[in-house]
Amino acid sequence: MSVTLRPGRLEDAADCGRIAFEAFKTISSQHGFPWDLPSEEIATGVVTMLLSHAGVYSVVAEQDDKVVGSNFLDERNPISGIGPITVDPAVQNHAIGRQLMLDVLERSAERSFAGVRLVQAAYHNRSLCLYTKLGFETREPLSKMDGPTPGATFPGYSVRAAAEPDLAQCNRLCEQIHGHHRSGELRDAMAQSTARVVEHLGHITGYATDVGFFGHAVGETNRDLMALIGAAPAFPGGGFLLPTRNGELFRWCLQHGLRLVHQMTLMTSGLYNEPTGAYLASVIY
Repeated sequence: MSVTLRPGRLEDAADCGRIAFEAFKTISSQHGFPWDLPSEEIATGVVTMLLSHAGVYSVVAEQDDKVVGSNFLDERNPISGIGPITVDPAVQNHAIGRQLMLDVLERSAERSFAGVRLVQAAYHNRSLCLYTKLGFETREPLSKMDGPTPGATFPGYSVRAAAEPDLAQCNRLCEQIHGHHRSGELRDAMAQSTARVVEHLGHITGYATDVGFFGHAVGETNRDLMALIGAAPAFPGGGFLLPTRNGELFRWCLQHGLRLVHQMTLMTSGLYNEPTGAYLASVIY
């Protein structure tokens, strides 16, 4: 099958959004899980945001002048992030996904990112095998958690909106925990008024771009993340991604009425440092 790759354009949003919705719906339904993109409208909105963002590289696959798939590379930080990658279910299993992956991996290497990461649904065996063959290592099982917001508070911990003067301290905290900052995402979250910080004993001990599927968080301790989760007004995207090995935080979430939606997997290629603090991953990494 002859497939052509080209840069994505904003006018591709409708086609790419429809394919993303159908692709996620198909694989989730096959395994009996909720759809991560619950409607074509939401999928198109996500794709539109990615296609229009200057910090995101996009690639589209065409067959006979018809869009059949797309992939994205988040280039806002020292570590690049892949996804979402989707292929029209009608033409899957013809190596289109592999071509889309190779394209963004080449792009990441050309731009000299220290590493590249992604998150995949643990029930999607084909994608796990493809990414492993392409050189990715499995690093962390992630639990997508959803439910009513706990509304929990802790003496001595206060959560407030993040602002530009907080950026340097938040970046240092992320570097302390992960070995690199995520300043590009944090700046965008501040501009969108979703970013929050938690303060303890007079200094910032954690932050979240959002407690949700597309947001990430870091904290010096689990108590910092509990404060951020407890103060969250909602969990956009159908939940947030918690490292399953963090038994204390996982248990606290379950005890406060949150439920496990499904498992996901953090995978990396290139630079990776074992985190030295508490964190929540985003669907990118």
